Amino acid sequence: MPDRGSGGPSGPRIRVGRPSRRARTLLMTVGVLVVLAMLFVMFSGFWTDWLWYRSVEYSSVFTKTLWTKIGLFAVFGLLMAVAVGFNIWLAHRLRPPLSAMSLEQQSLDRYRMGLAPYKKWVLLGITALVGLISGASAAGQWRTWLMWVNGVSFGSKDPQFHKDISFYAFDLPFYRFLLSFGFAAAILSLVAAALVHYLYGGLRVTTPGARATAQATGHLSVLLGIFVGLKAVAYWLDRYGLAVKSGDFKSTDSWTGLKYVDANAYLPAKTILFIIAIICALLFFATIWRRTWQLPVIGFGLMVLSAILIGGLYPALVQKFQVAPNEQAKETPYIEKNIEATRKAYDIDDSEVRDYSGTSKAGNEKLRNAADTTASMRLLDPNVVSPTFQQKQQVRGYYQFPATLDVDRYKKNGKEQDTVVGLREINTSGIPEKNWINEHFKYTHGYGMVAAKGTSVDKDGAPAFTERDLPPKGNLGKYQGRVYYGEKTTQYSIVGGPQKELDYADDNGEKTYTYKAKSGVNLSNPINRAAYAVNFNEPQILYSGAIGEGSRILYNRTPKERVEAVAPWLTIDGDPYPAVVDGRIKWIVDAYTTSNGYPYSSRTTLGDTTADSLTDGQRTVVAQQNRVNYIRNSVKATVDAYTGKVDMYQWDKKDPVLKTWMKAFPDTVKPKSAISNDLMDHLRYPQDLFKVQRDLLQTYHVTSPSQFYSGSERWQVPDDPTHKGNAVPPYYLSMKMPEQKAQQFQLTTTFNPNKRETLGAFMAVDADARSSDYGKLRLLRLPPNTGVAGPSQVQSKFNSDPVIADKINILKKGDSEVEYGNLLTVPLEGGLLYVEPVYVRGAGTNYPRMRKVLVAYNERIAFEDSLDQALNKVFATKGQESDERTGPGDQGGEENPPSATVEEALKQAQTAWDKSEKAREKGDWEEYGKQQKALEEALRDASEAEQKDAGKSGSDGKNGSGGDSGSADKRESGGDG
Repeated sequence: MPDRGSGGPSGPRIRVGRPSRRARTLLMTVGVLVVLAMLFVMFSGFWTDWLWYRSVEYSSVFTKTLWTKIGLFAVFGLLMAVAVGFNIWLAHRLRPPLSAMSLEQQSLDRYRMGLAPYKKWVLLGITALVGLISGASAAGQWRTWLMWVNGVSFGSKDPQFHKDISFYAFDLPFYRFLLSFGFAAAILSLVAAALVHYLYGGLRVTTPGARATAQATGHLSVLLGIFVGLKAVAYWLDRYGLAVKSGDFKSTDSWTGLKYVDANAYLPAKTILFIIAIICALLFFATIWRRTWQLPVIGFGLMVLSAILIGGLYPALVQKFQVAPNEQAKETPYIEKNIEATRKAYDIDDSEVRDYSGTSKAGNEKLRNAADTTASMRLLDPNVVSPTFQQKQQVRGYYQFPATLDVDRYKKNGKEQDTVVGLREINTSGIPEKNWINEHFKYTHGYGMVAAKGTSVDKDGAPAFTERDLPPKGNLGKYQGRVYYGEKTTQYSIVGGPQKELDYADDNGEKTYTYKAKSGVNLSNPINRAAYAVNFNEPQILYSGAIGEGSRILYNRTPKERVEAVAPWLTIDGDPYPAVVDGRIKWIVDAYTTSNGYPYSSRTTLGDTTADSLTDGQRTVVAQQNRVNYIRNSVKATVDAYTGKVDMYQWDKKDPVLKTWMKAFPDTVKPKSAISNDLMDHLRYPQDLFKVQRDLLQTYHVTSPSQFYSGSERWQVPDDPTHKGNAVPPYYLSMKMPEQKAQQFQLTTTFNPNKRETLGAFMAVDADARSSDYGKLRLLRLPPNTGVAGPSQVQSKFNSDPVIADKINILKKGDSEVEYGNLLTVPLEGGLLYVEPVYVRGAGTNYPRMRKVLVAYNERIAFEDSLDQALNKVFATKGQESDERTGPGDQGGEENPPSATVEEALKQAQTAWDKSEKAREKGDWEEYGKQQKALEEALRDASEAEQKDAGKSGSDGKNGSGGDSGSADKRESGGDG
């Protein structure tokens, strides 16, 4: 019989209770493994960073930065924890022995009783939390700390307080950090102490009688006194802060330094407020003995009222009634200080400004001869011809060139030649079969430098290559051509192990290679493999058989990120460029030291001032501070394209900011004397620094305070006429300025007068590192009443000329596209010569070839097949000009018509186009190329026929005025070719 008391039928019972020992052991093991996995994930980031810095031989940068952060974290975290914890403990110790019998205190009794068993843990938890947060915040100030500890003198003083510039650049930022830390500690301690006093009855909100005990009053008064004392220190530092304060002046927010109202109202006001705050702090401290809030509250109220009246209202009254009626006279001394400091901080104080007429009285023969000797016109535009490099020299789809190529100099027969260069880098998106092995083990590197003459093209309009093909051949000699590190090489590769790499391919098939340098991190260690598997989120790194003895992982492979990593205190130029140096390809990287604390120097935002029509995300320049007011190109760095080795050289020996960082990180920057002769040949003045200086010189080319105030001489950087809405970029060019005797490699730009399109000035800087005048800024200032055409007007003149427009339309026949190259400007015998190559992207091709050259000088323009022809036409003598316009048939009575009329040439072009399209559809590429060539010849014949027709039409005009009137007559008669 079943037991009735059992509550149910007999059977197995489910026991609910503590898990078994085995289950507990399993859970504990899983928990420990999870914790260990989390710790390893945290460790892997640190460990891989250490391995990378050790691999590039800059481990001292890693350790110095790490220990500085740890030290700041520990010291300031501990200080904050002690300050807050001590005040919590003291508030608890000063609690009243018996709480008042009131509803408020009875309700708080429950919280006090609940908190009592955990008081120590709560105290430790709060102090640990505020300590961690404060320590982490302080660790982020490692740059400020290192600059304060290692700061060196600038050797010059500010004009207001007569303190060395280093005080503002290195000391003041650290003092402000200490002050902000003190404020945070005082406020947190005050809040924590007030809560504890309230919880334990020292402060009462609703209880009748005294609102605070004497102990609470004294404690909180001391904390308030400390806060007000810190406010006094802030007022004192604010006095010096006026010298580096940005403000609005003459519709610009970049102005920095004191103005009249700052020196005569804000400065005395800050001093008075400092004294008042000291008195107020002493009144708070006196509460320890007086046990009353009356005097400190009155003092605090007076301080607030004084801050409003003295610090706010009084300066406003000075500005309105003293400055505004005669602002120019009042501000002149301060404008003068701002001009002097800004020009010195941006290294433009030695710029040479001279007047330039903009017009020439020289004869045509003299001008023509001068055009050949004044400049080597760079017809190959590095910003246009990258697709041509890609088409002609890509060799395989897994190679690529940057969208914007670089300009450098190489010697041939002892003569220096402007050269357009680019590296053939790996392009993983072009890998025929994409998989993990191919992307990271096989296709690991690019191969070879490609170079072309900058001043000429081949007969087909394509670059005249001086270094080309695979394996490389040309004028650069023998060098290590493999490119493992480059601007386009952004993903990791694993090399040197059992998996062979593709070296390059030629007519005999693919060549394999195994990386032989010691770059990268060794993966033979299983801990290293596990760390990188976690860090790169790629488990195959841990177990892949393609990784073995000798395998090394390469990452952080762009020149910019490598230099940024080993020198995090530098600002990197946006345009590293490659050069063959001492038998190796090396990336040359310009680096800047910057500061935001140069008194009176106006600020600029590097990301904005270095932007133009050619910059992109990759070429953006961003400093550690968003805005800076001091910059020097103090370091030249190189990155070996094969080994990735980073070398940094001290370029500016006088820069105090660089000296400070060299003290902080000794043995990281080599002396200037360590630069080899071969490397020196390729160093140049950096574009981004030039653009920053150009931006400042729009305003600061004037040294007269009255002119600066009126803004009458202000300039502006012109828009790129072929890329509307973007500033025209500066151009590298071998040329000579009017006072120079020989051509020098220079960086040039133009200015327009403010809100006008005429030319205001031309500027060039000597960019050759070997030149004794390296870095010399020369400006040619045109008369404001002279209407010399600026770049946009010259481009408009080209586009609106009827003869040129007709020829451009002919070039566009057959769906061809016309692209304009860099519009170069060169001072020539008192006038300005403009030269612009014109490229045609032929139908069926995807790369441009130079077909024409536009030239303008004063009011004369030409559009010819070559630069020589265009210059000959622009600077033709009267007899030559007549011959060109009348044509040979009018001179001796003999008719000598062109070989084909415009109509016939266009018919031939259409026929060639039709045949090339049929060949393309059939896949007959040999016939396609033949017909494309025939198309180009026909278009060229049409252009020549058009030109001759225009000349004949001009000779038939009643007044013989030349080509323009002839062209107009021809169009009126309906014959436009």
